[in-house]
Amino acid sequence: MASATGPDADSERRNVSDAAGIVVLGSCAAWSLISAALHDGRPEGVLLAVLAVAAGYASGRISGALVPVAAPCAGALAGLGLALAEPHLAPGPQFVVPLGHAGASAALLTLAAGSACCAAWAAPAPALRLALGLLAAGITVTAAVIGSSEGFVLCTAVLLCSVAAGRLRRRGPGIAGLGLATVLVTGVTWALAGDVLPGGLTAALEGQLTPHRIQLWQDALHMAHQDSSTGVGPGRFGELSSAAAEALLPDGKPHSAPLQLAAEQGIVGVLLLAAAYGWILHALWRTTRSTPIALTAAAALTGLALVASVGNALSFTSVSVGAGFLAGLATAHPIAEDASRSRPDAHARGDRPAP
Repeated sequence: MASATGPDADSERRNVSDAAGIVVLGSCAAWSLISAALHDGRPEGVLLAVLAVAAGYASGRISGALVPVAAPCAGALAGLGLALAEPHLAPGPQFVVPLGHAGASAALLTLAAGSACCAAWAAPAPALRLALGLLAAGITVTAAVIGSSEGFVLCTAVLLCSVAAGRLRRRGPGIAGLGLATVLVTGVTWALAGDVLPGGLTAALEGQLTPHRIQLWQDALHMAHQDSSTGVGPGRFGELSSAAAEALLPDGKPHSAPLQLAAEQGIVGVLLLAAAYGWILHALWRTTRSTPIALTAAAALTGLALVASVGNALSFTSVSVGAGFLAGLATAHPIAEDASRSRPDAHARGDRPAP
């Protein structure tokens, strides 16, 4: 009975997740065009980011199905190479230093560590699994060597989450906890912009984030209050922000994805960003891949979400592609598993919810 109904159930799960992803990403693109038309904005950046995530996700699904070990290994090496060899991942001047303290380098290293851990969990041979685990550890050490403290902390967190995931039978609580961490960090960011935190905590966080970045966030929140429904229009933050104009190297961005969408696309933009993140977590919860792979990918993508809450990571196309690629890998259906699914015990895996 299990072997007869299992493939149909797995197919239904993938179809539901894919349909939800199409709706969410399509809505993100459509709303950027609507808000741009209402305020003479420039939606190209949002459209490029949506296209990058979709392309990365499709590539991850295809390569993850064909070569479930080699694909994440290649993704890890590519992310590491970009973080090391490409100091300018986007055209134009950068904020303070290339990529910023909580920018694309930390995001790429986090995604690379997550991909290496996923490859290790997918590897059939213990020796190969050990080698890929060492690759993930090497990426973490590299983050410390190149001075990316945020990347080192996040890569270490991904490694610890991946090790812990190997002892868990249910993935639901872990994914819920990761989602809660993102909500908390986003809430603190919003509270800093609104100046509602206690003075001592605000001063401590301001010292880490720099007063200029807090001023950018305050400008973004002020714009969001001016037009909470549709925002000021995509790409127009730099034109209207006094803090952005005063920067030595202005890039026209508030360096916080939720606040940027709130300012430029209103509450609908923020809800669509939350829906995109929720869709990825939902897809990882329903994936037929093992619980360690699902939770490792969720941890790495949550690390990216944390960086994007206080930085400019999602403005870099390579980061958006990498995020989609890792999500696609972790939700792929390896072709090699089809033969094993004919056995009655082939469904013995982690917390897989009923369709």
